Amino acid sequence: MRAYIDLQISNALHISCDAATARTTAGTRSPTYPHLVIATTILALSLAFIDGSVVNVGLPAIGRSFHADATGLQWVVNAYLLPLSALLLLGGAAGDRYGRRRLLIAGVLLFGLASLACAAAPTLVLLLIARFVQGASAAMLMPNSLAILGQSFFGEAKGRAIGIWAAAGAAAGAIGPVLGGWLIDAGSWRFVFLINVPLSLATIALASRYIDRDVNDAAAGLDWLGGALVTAALGLSTWALTEGSGRSWSPATFVVLGTGLIFSLLFLSAERRLGDRAMMPLSLFGSASFVGLTLLTLLLYGALGGFFVLMPYVLIQADGYAATQAGAALLPLPLVIAVTSPAAGALAAKVGPRSLLIGGPLIVAAGCMLLLRIGSDTSYWLGVFPAMVVIALGMAGAVAPLTTAVLMSVDSRHTGAASGLNSAVARTGGLVATALIGPVIASSGPALLSAFGIAAAMGAVICSVAAAIAAMLIRPGGKTQPSLER
Repeated sequence: MRAYIDLQISNALHISCDAATARTTAGTRSPTYPHLVIATTILALSLAFIDGSVVNVGLPAIGRSFHADATGLQWVVNAYLLPLSALLLLGGAAGDRYGRRRLLIAGVLLFGLASLACAAAPTLVLLLIARFVQGASAAMLMPNSLAILGQSFFGEAKGRAIGIWAAAGAAAGAIGPVLGGWLIDAGSWRFVFLINVPLSLATIALASRYIDRDVNDAAAGLDWLGGALVTAALGLSTWALTEGSGRSWSPATFVVLGTGLIFSLLFLSAERRLGDRAMMPLSLFGSASFVGLTLLTLLLYGALGGFFVLMPYVLIQADGYAATQAGAALLPLPLVIAVTSPAAGALAAKVGPRSLLIGGPLIVAAGCMLLLRIGSDTSYWLGVFPAMVVIALGMAGAVAPLTTAVLMSVDSRHTGAASGLNSAVARTGGLVATALIGPVIASSGPALLSAFGIAAAMGAVICSVAAAIAAMLIRPGGKTQPSLER
């Protein structure tokens, strides 16, 4: 995923109400150099967003370099999304306990070193190990970059700072595929990882100089057991789904999948014992609206995560696009979302988020069906562009209302945990989707376009199911269950 999918602009907007914001202390004074604080957090966020987007464009080149099969290419994405999805909540909590500035600098430093390892990796296995480290470090820097804004600004200044942070992250996600494609065409896929090195150095220098040391405000210990169990559960399940979809469903694959499910049950048991001190408080699911929003997020972001991996791959492999062209082909999506999301947010404030959360996924489903028109003899403007615009309009209608609805679906004590968990679920959706697209990546020639068409149709079905779940479970007004209000 998620990540993994560490999803470009939609993720930037979606994460803007993450758990980290709710956990920051109130009444902090404004920083001496506010613009440099914002710039530091933007650079940190750009590391994760640019890396996630450029790697998708580089998959064909990486596959040729290492003679990798479909399963290997799936793991290039999921080795990053897996730790990001599993450790995102733990990374934010660690910042609360050990200092957000400290966690940000440590995460950025580790991300930069892992990027160097990716660029120099002589084998696919070493590349995957370095990608895993990248994902773990992204889980440290992403929530804490937002948390630093929360502790550095207050009132209207905080809202403006977070808005700039989200918009800049979206821009980074949009520029990433084009820049990465150009570097691949001009030299090598290894260059795309080297982008992170100067960004890391600049972020560390700015953070060390301009971000104030924060007071640790978390007295309770971290949920290390929950983090370990959910990582094992996601890791084993992802391996089984990737192996099964990319190669074959052998008895060993089913055993691993079953073991992953056992770890999932152990994780739920551990979280139940910890109550509100858990990284995923189970009391959140006492709200039918929150359950519906969680399922909608998993399905919608899963469909979009699979799309982001497959789209540039198909354009390069089946339609003969250069890497730069494939990256540029994705630009309508973030641009349309950036332009239309404010209007969607204003509309959600007037009519409530429920109707938009039903209509948005249905529009995305229509866009997925338009992807069926893509073929080797179809022009960009008649095939790719219309689908991109329709998908973008659907996502714009869902992203901002989704964040609002998540916060409305639980009581005030759980807003931080709920929004953080929803962000982690979004990345998990991309993780699962990437694990299941093996048959498409394993195809070639006309068979690749045929397999992509089947995947697009399945994406339309998934988005339609997400809309149905929104209609059935999300309550008008998004009020919480009485059991959560006590």
